[in-house]
Amino acid sequence: MKKSRVFVAAGVALLAAGVLAACGSSKSSDSTAPKNYGYVYTADPETLDYLISGKQSTKVATSNGIDGLFTNDKYGNLVPAVAEDWSVSKDGLTYTYKIRKGVKWMTSDGEEYAEVTAKDFVNGLKHAADNKSAAKYLAEDSVKGLADYIAGNNKDFASVGVKAVDDYTLEYTLNKPEPYWNSKLAYSIFWPLNEEFEKSKGSDFGKATDPTSLLYNGPFLLRGLTAKSSIEFVKNENYWDKDNVHLDKVTLAYYDGSDQESIERNFTSGAYSYARLFPISSNYSKVEETYKDNIYYTPSGPGIGGLGVNIDRQGYKYTSKTTDEEKTSTKKALLNKDFRQALNFAFDRTSYSAQINGKEGAPLAVRNLFVKPDFVSAGEKTFGDLVTEKMAAYGDEWKNVNFADGQDGLFNADKAKAEFAKAKTALEAEGVKFPIHLDIPVDQTSKNYIARIQSFKQSVETVLGEENVVIDIQQITTDELQNITYYAASAAAEDWDLSGAVGWNPDYEDPSTYLDILKTTNAEQTKTYMGYEGADNAAAAQVGLKEYDKLVDEAGKETSDLNVRYEKYAAAQAWLTDSSLFLPAMSSSGAAPIISRVVPFSASYSQSGDKGSDVYFKYIQLQDKVVTKADYEQAREKWLKEKKESNEKVQKELANHVK
Repeated sequence: MKKSRVFVAAGVALLAAGVLAACGSSKSSDSTAPKNYGYVYTADPETLDYLISGKQSTKVATSNGIDGLFTNDKYGNLVPAVAEDWSVSKDGLTYTYKIRKGVKWMTSDGEEYAEVTAKDFVNGLKHAADNKSAAKYLAEDSVKGLADYIAGNNKDFASVGVKAVDDYTLEYTLNKPEPYWNSKLAYSIFWPLNEEFEKSKGSDFGKATDPTSLLYNGPFLLRGLTAKSSIEFVKNENYWDKDNVHLDKVTLAYYDGSDQESIERNFTSGAYSYARLFPISSNYSKVEETYKDNIYYTPSGPGIGGLGVNIDRQGYKYTSKTTDEEKTSTKKALLNKDFRQALNFAFDRTSYSAQINGKEGAPLAVRNLFVKPDFVSAGEKTFGDLVTEKMAAYGDEWKNVNFADGQDGLFNADKAKAEFAKAKTALEAEGVKFPIHLDIPVDQTSKNYIARIQSFKQSVETVLGEENVVIDIQQITTDELQNITYYAASAAAEDWDLSGAVGWNPDYEDPSTYLDILKTTNAEQTKTYMGYEGADNAAAAQVGLKEYDKLVDEAGKETSDLNVRYEKYAAAQAWLTDSSLFLPAMSSSGAAPIISRVVPFSASYSQSGDKGSDVYFKYIQLQDKVVTKADYEQAREKWLKEKKESNEKVQKELANHVK
């Protein structure tokens, strides 16, 4: 979902991206507590090359094995990992990191290979640049000279603003101040890579199913990876901070979504340490009876899942359309903003969420904005408040819309019909024939995902009328779905009209981490979200995405006043919301019913990056007994109080790092 970067795979995405987000942190030093953690994963990695992949499937397999300069503690603070200390120049352009001595590179078999040095971070970024990392946008406009190097205008990487001053001193030079710069460094494109090992492996470095194709300096070693079967980690006994690693082994079993009840069964048997429950499953009443005092709902996380809109579809292998006229009519309709808004307002998100969370929990997961409304704040106003103010300029249809999480502020049948009436008049004048047929591919094994898309179909067709819009659900295999969405090699391979295989987990603590990805220059994301690639794409120009680019770029230039910066990013979010080029649906992390043997609030916590509790197991502690709802709520109250105090303390200490 993340992080990811962290695209959310379809079908079981809402399971994969968020299941661990609620694992939190309390205290348990019980020497008899379980030491083996078990749960599920939902997609095999294409590659283990953490420096070039932005996909959640890679992160699940690698985030525990490789540490960068920083990680996250249980309160969401960035804390030193391989970096022992750091400083920033007064102009905000030069960051210097002291590398911790004695951090070792280990093989997957636990043999010491070398010491981690500053040079490894330089080599890691060079590898990412040379191989056109999917996450290069995180670095290329930030690190001085990197964009020119990636573009081929400068062949000398030594001129790029990352330098090993000596073995234990690393220096980055930025193009402009970035107050959130350090939060980027928890993301994998900035992680180290041993040059000698890279050369020895050649093209086999980061090979998808080969744990020996990586070196490890993190809390766990990747010991085994079998496609569509399991991922296994063991504790790194030579890890520099092994006292904070409380698990000896982690085993993740492949889960395709076909048997929802298997997760609870494996939890009950003791194989899994944690279970995301499905209130709509056939045995839920029995589960409720068995675990009535143990089921709790986790808070909504920062990840977002929704429906992408293909504005430039090229392939039609998976379609119900039978004529070229139907294809042309659909393409024209999706290029019409009023038509897209009609879909947006006709989308019953509460019903959609209920297909996975049940009626009681359905509203908790609903999301109305791409950027989480409370992700950042400007004074007393949340980001969502700022967006609400900006939306007033976009028309009466946006009046009195509540963009807060946890409720459906967009579903409105009257508005949907009004927008559709405008669209139909304009489209019929262009020769468009109705009904418009919209193909949505789904994983045929994922029951809850199919149910969600069926819910979408029902709400849209009911509100707009089947004589006007027909949702054609294409049930295909897991691999087929991934090949035309999540793993599609190009925009031409994105074979759909609407896709639920889209979502995002933020990488760092700034709205740009969401909004930058949809700029026309980011082909890796635009093909996945909107079915096109290339800043000069005609469809992108027709829907006005150049205006979006301008708004995002204008916001990015503001570095001196965060309140003004957030105002400008809110303007970009408002444009995106009005465009309805992405239909937000649900939080892809949290807001789910859980039973667990994880000590509440013992895991790392983060709104961004690759060291959050959905993929990082360093701090997690287990207990023998199932957590009770009362214990969880008490621990959460205590954690929130401690988190506030801890965050404030860290903020006050930041000034000490300016040199």
